[in-house]
Amino acid sequence: RPEAEAVARAVALLRLRGAGPDWAAVFPGARQVPLPTYAFQRERHWIEAPEGASGTDHPLLGPPVSLAGRDVLVFTGRLSVRTHPWLAEHTVAGAVLVPATAVVEMIASAGERAGAPRIAELTLTRPLVIPAAGAVEVQLAVAEVDESGHRAATLHARPGDGDHPWTPHAQGVVGPVSSGTGEGLAVWPPAAAEVPLDGFYDTLAAAGYAYGTAFRCVRRVWRGDGELFAEVELPDSQRPGARRYGLHPALLDAAMHPLLLGATADEPLRLPFAWTGVSRYATGATALRVRLRFAGTGEASLTLADGTGAPVAGVESVLLRPADRRALTMATEGLFRVTWTPVPAPAASAVAGATASFPVLDVGGPVPATVVLAAVPDPGEADVPAATHALLGRTLHAVQRWIADERTSGATLVVVTRGAVATGDEDVTDPAAAGVWGLVRAAQTEHPGRIVLADLDTGEVPPGLAAAGEPQLAVRRGRLLTPRLTPARPDGGREAVRWDRGTVLITGGTGTLGALLARHLVNEHGVRRLALVSRRGAAAPGAAELAGELAAAGAEVVFAAADVSDRNALAAVLAAIPGEHPLTAVVHAAGVLDDALVTDLSEARLDAVLAAKADAAWHLHELTKDLDLSAFVLYSSVAGLLGTAGQAGYAAANTFLDALAQHRVARGLPAQSLAWGLWEQSSDLSRDLADTDRRRLARIGLRPLSTVRALDLFDAAPATGDAVLALTPVDAHGDHPLLRGLVARPASRPAAAAGGRAGFAAGIAGLPEAERDRILTDLVRGTAATVLGHGDRAAVHTDRSFRDLGFDSLTALELRNALARGTGLELPASLVFDHPTPAAVVRHLGDLVAAESKPVGEPVAARLTGLAAEIRRAATDPEAFGQIAAGLHALLDVAAEAAGRPATVGAAVASASDEELFALINDLD
Repeated sequence: RPEAEAVARAVALLRLRGAGPDWAAVFPGARQVPLPTYAFQRERHWIEAPEGASGTDHPLLGPPVSLAGRDVLVFTGRLSVRTHPWLAEHTVAGAVLVPATAVVEMIASAGERAGAPRIAELTLTRPLVIPAAGAVEVQLAVAEVDESGHRAATLHARPGDGDHPWTPHAQGVVGPVSSGTGEGLAVWPPAAAEVPLDGFYDTLAAAGYAYGTAFRCVRRVWRGDGELFAEVELPDSQRPGARRYGLHPALLDAAMHPLLLGATADEPLRLPFAWTGVSRYATGATALRVRLRFAGTGEASLTLADGTGAPVAGVESVLLRPADRRALTMATEGLFRVTWTPVPAPAASAVAGATASFPVLDVGGPVPATVVLAAVPDPGEADVPAATHALLGRTLHAVQRWIADERTSGATLVVVTRGAVATGDEDVTDPAAAGVWGLVRAAQTEHPGRIVLADLDTGEVPPGLAAAGEPQLAVRRGRLLTPRLTPARPDGGREAVRWDRGTVLITGGTGTLGALLARHLVNEHGVRRLALVSRRGAAAPGAAELAGELAAAGAEVVFAAADVSDRNALAAVLAAIPGEHPLTAVVHAAGVLDDALVTDLSEARLDAVLAAKADAAWHLHELTKDLDLSAFVLYSSVAGLLGTAGQAGYAAANTFLDALAQHRVARGLPAQSLAWGLWEQSSDLSRDLADTDRRRLARIGLRPLSTVRALDLFDAAPATGDAVLALTPVDAHGDHPLLRGLVARPASRPAAAAGGRAGFAAGIAGLPEAERDRILTDLVRGTAATVLGHGDRAAVHTDRSFRDLGFDSLTALELRNALARGTGLELPASLVFDHPTPAAVVRHLGDLVAAESKPVGEPVAARLTGLAAEIRRAATDPEAFGQIAAGLHALLDVAAEAAGRPATVGAAVASASDEELFALINDLD
């Protein structure tokens, strides 16, 4: 052997058997470097669980459970795009559907376990949609055998969090195998004309059937008299698992694809609906010969054989029926309502503590644990837009003071409104205060844990709101409620909106979203007269082209140049609509955006955003409330519901719109506020979003909407009957409070998080300084990489400034919040600006950890000692002396309360003589 190899092998064997080589002697001056233990130490790329991980040989179903005393079998399974990635490649109308052939496979396999392998009949009552994140649970029951030897079979499903009711998706009958061994296809290829397949699957995708590689199995097709023939073959990626199926669902699905020849986007989607006489004769096929015989409109029989012509399966009849694209879109969880759910009242022990009203900040001294800010409009202000601006201006200044005041770092501000939100069918009696909810929600996002929102139904502020564990609450008849997004469902008895009568007015009509809606209303709903309002009217870019396009489609378009926040200008636009084409529908899509952190937002910037959205909406409401409208639609935003960081003004304007819709509905007027998520297509409001902004929304759990899907949701929204809807695809993996109803929460937090500040500080405080700095450096670099969207912390250099790394004021605040959550330490909002490099932040965190590891009272005592000299200097002023005495009195009462002692010590200070007081101060030295 080569000497180097022989020595290396010998040393390795010695090390494995416990010997410790003296590396310093072998490599003088070298240092050891830890190496990763395997190739993907930093980032894992493998699928976590393989198909069939449920403990059975079948990839879709777990082992059956038999019911005691009854001949009934119940199977369960869990389907997701993570455990069954090939399912993600079966997309119809933008929704990932479990193929009907997978339902056939599950029913047939369950029937086989029950001694009834043949499907006599099967009806799919509704499509089974798989969410992009999470899973669906399925439950398949095979009932007792009847007199004819058959058994009923039913398939139910529910979201994988287990908190939703079961929904039926299929019902059928299974029975014994019929006589015979099935029909084969020995004569091959068929004597028929071959059909060219160039672009076949691309054409299907344009028609709404977006099949991925796993389902693109058709290789050749022939057309005969009343029948089609095909060769289908699984791709290499699916072949290894085919043996575990009776018949792989992707292969059976592809066997029916020739029925979709000639499909276009203009015709309804067709999905398998009813099956009769499904028999399997062989298992594990990877390629098929197929014969499809037409039995009627949308109906065919199937004969399936293997490559030798031997029978594999037969289907006496499968019926395809049209599928509602909108229903499929709704099933993808794109429509959500806001549901107010009860939360338990806090324990009595958590309610204890001092509470004061907001003016307490005007008084020197410490701030109590809870401070209440009453956000109510001036009773003398009757004009709603003016009252809204004034109230939001006052609230903004108060919130800014709260955040900036160092005394409030350990306290909670409870912002109280009355009648600003509707928790059910109730009216919003204070629409001016509704905007407070959007403004404060954004402040909550930017400064978590500092503020609680509460809407009351009485004048009394109940104790313990700050201790309820929820950032947003409504008090109704003594109960605490909190908002959650839940899927919205159509109300079958609700009449559809009639868009095609009279004139439809769209504000922001020449903007990106307004123009898209105008085309949609004309092409899909037959609207023949449009009034498009914008600041520039017919002079807006693209207006002439839009008018020509809509005119060619048979619609008349009138442009109006007006500032919709000006009531008189808007009234003039409405007055110009001719009586022979009266106004019958309104869509308010106008808006402006002026992003800023709450701490940077000025009242003037807030007013500008409110004017375009809130003021205009109220003017439209007042000017049209006596008209016979079919629809009054407000384009809102999820920024108002979620409190998107950096969009406090925009959020406030949109929660006003949401409240206005509820206000109108309570009065019997048509209204719906559509809180849109982010559209994939860039618009006037989204074109300035950076990649970091989009990644931030993705971390919350929001995915962008395609234009087609967004307009489908627009059409589906009225059928729900909800005054306010969120329209956005959701990956419910984030921890935003509003999304908690869409994902199962863990039973307990991870230990590191549960430990909080003490757990983190204690965990690393005792480590050597170099090891502690390494842990903190990894934390800071990893967190910064996540905020910026880098896949690896290596992209974050510790000696580069945060500005050079790509941070702005919003991402800097997001980094501070993430580090505060990860460490449990109190960090200032100015962290990144005070410590401008990752290395500087690491040093600061290290100092805080070292301070936290000291006895709790030591830092406080040190600060008091440092104040002694300043107090002596200031106390020479008689007025200052009184203020100092009051402050010391309050401090001692706080300390006594925290220690569980009577709060009387401070009284001694309040009544002390000058000599006694200065003696106390001198003792601090």
